[in-house]
Amino acid sequence: MHTPSSYGGMVVAPHHLAAQAGRDVLRDGGTAVEAMVAAAAAIAVVYPHMNAIGGDGFWLIHDPAKGDAPPVAIDACGAAAAAASIDFYASRGHSTAIPSRGPLAALTAAGTIGGWAEALAVSAHWQAPLPLPRLLADAIRHAEDGVAVSASQARLTRAKLAELAPQPGFGTTYLVDGQPPAPGHRLRQPALAATLRQLADDGLDSFYRGPLAARIAAALQAVGSPLTAADLAACRAERVPPLRVVLPEAEVFNLPPPTQGLATLMILGLFDQLGVTEGEGFAHLHGLVEATKLAFLVRDAVVTDRGRLPTDPQAFLMAEALAERAVRIDPARALPWPQPTQPGDTIWMGAVDREGRAVSFIQSVYWEFGSGVVLPDLGICWQNRGTSFSLDPQALNALEPGRKPFHTLNPSLARFGDGRVMPFGTMGGEGQPQTQAAVYTRVARFGQGLQQAVAAPRWLLGRTWGDVSTTLKLESRFDPALVQALREADHTVEMLDEAFSDTMGHAGALIRHPDGRIEGAADPRSDGAAAGV
Repeated sequence: MHTPSSYGGMVVAPHHLAAQAGRDVLRDGGTAVEAMVAAAAAIAVVYPHMNAIGGDGFWLIHDPAKGDAPPVAIDACGAAAAAASIDFYASRGHSTAIPSRGPLAALTAAGTIGGWAEALAVSAHWQAPLPLPRLLADAIRHAEDGVAVSASQARLTRAKLAELAPQPGFGTTYLVDGQPPAPGHRLRQPALAATLRQLADDGLDSFYRGPLAARIAAALQAVGSPLTAADLAACRAERVPPLRVVLPEAEVFNLPPPTQGLATLMILGLFDQLGVTEGEGFAHLHGLVEATKLAFLVRDAVVTDRGRLPTDPQAFLMAEALAERAVRIDPARALPWPQPTQPGDTIWMGAVDREGRAVSFIQSVYWEFGSGVVLPDLGICWQNRGTSFSLDPQALNALEPGRKPFHTLNPSLARFGDGRVMPFGTMGGEGQPQTQAAVYTRVARFGQGLQQAVAAPRWLLGRTWGDVSTTLKLESRFDPALVQALREADHTVEMLDEAFSDTMGHAGALIRHPDGRIEGAADPRSDGAAAGV
């Protein structure tokens, strides 16, 4: 429960080797952005079930030198292939849903490497940059030398073996004699090491418009993906205006559509309208759960590719709109549920450097191991984010070539009136907005310590990765009296056996205080660490 502190910078990641990779870049004089690129490359190697360089990413970058200007938001989400149309899937026997695994699930470009490049461009004027080979060095070393397979990787590989084992390249990359690796097995990824080395030598743009891009496109075509070299060349990360909600103690920022950042900010804004004064009791949990229901209804009606938004998402975050919607929350009774839910696998990481520059970052392949396709001779596991598209042409998120898919990913960053800055976030599909709201309210509204807020018992309305039920799930550490009160208020409660459950995702947070002190918290549910300088 102790929150580590430092003054020279800190990185939080759900795997300790990724946190240390970022920490060592800070120690070498790098910036928060450079530290995050190092951590992002490392986490793609050491936590392959949760993310990969064949996935997408999103950034919030706070620069104190910019005063009250909003943080820079980067959308590094790949779009659907030019060939990926509803007719394309119908002609292959898929008229109701896109396959969740395999080459036809690998239908969107992978944007995360482009996001690394764009973030480095944002920070290029801060100081003399470190060379790219230095930033990727730890990731290359871990891919070559091998890493110990985590318990969560072993467990999820076993649970999803039937659907993953048949996919191109998966078995030779992640299985041992056709079977899931045991926890602690030494996983070497020489093909991925070579790919990362080529990126270090040629530059990050090579992933999309260089020699590496040609190899990636050929490999995708060879396994049967609709993606082409032209689709990769068209993929570029974008700087976008962030969404924000103004609360009494802070401004909180998140990404606009196609992410569900709107839901995170709406939950916080709606909860603020309820006037709850004490944490961890019925009013706190019930209020956040009911705010989640209202926020998800808006999210599902609004969030889509930015080019076809039905309305301005920022309008839902204005004080008047929040107050009008919050009156629908009954302080004593649960609203009916469930609604359709979204799965997802992700990592969140944060970094703060000595100068107070802060990053909130998230990177994902959507489901565990994404499409399951690992490109031969490249070691790149490709995402299945495009499976969130609908094959119904009337749907909000209908598949269309060049369109961006709905994203569960959403990193948050809060700037407090007293000068504190807090990047925070989590993995976990539907759980991301809920856990972020739990961590934020515990710290900002009810004064809990950072590590206590991340480690405290959590809940989840709906599903996350590995789950299909839409109940209100609670970890086993909750007070039985509170559990009973929730049931009496008509919540459909499901108690989990674990005190610290993977179902609740892997959260993290950092706070930079006005005196330069930095606090960090990693989730005990993960393999992570808060590594300070």
